[in-house]
Amino acid sequence: MKFSTREDIDAPIDRVFDMLCEFDQYERAAMRRGVEIRRRAEPETSGLGTAWDTRFMMRGKEREMTLEITGLKPPEEIVVGLASRAFEGTVTFELIALSRNRTRLLVGFDIKPLTLPARLLLQSLKITKPKLDRRYKQRVSGYVQDMTERLAGEA
Repeated sequence: MKFSTREDIDAPIDRVFDMLCEFDQYERAAMRRGVEIRRRAEPETSGLGTAWDTRFMMRGKEREMTLEITGLKPPEEIVVGLASRAFEGTVTFELIALSRNRTRLLVGFDIKPLTLPARLLLQSLKITKPKLDRRYKQRVSGYVQDMTERLAGEA
């Protein structure tokens, strides 16, 4: 199942890329939502190969997922691989400089089932795909709004 959206940000591409690479903020945000998260490397070393082990509650069960940066091409692209017992997938962040102070962010999410129950879950979610697309776009839009506010606060 694939999701994708795009948002324009009033900031230079380098600054947007740097903000996307602030992994410690993602870790803190996940912890605030009840996710147990452990980085496999030192916090100072953020780049290709950086990985996290996570544990969280979803649908009444404890789930585990591993995230790893599998692609990094500054300042244009970040690819994060996801893996669990039932699913594998990728999240791709692509940046395109529209002008010196305007950047387009393309965010793609692709998930594939590894087990029969996971395949059945994804099939049932396809029925609600339009609703899930809207929620996905709202989440990305909210994140971009937060980035814009943080950039305005720095100026």
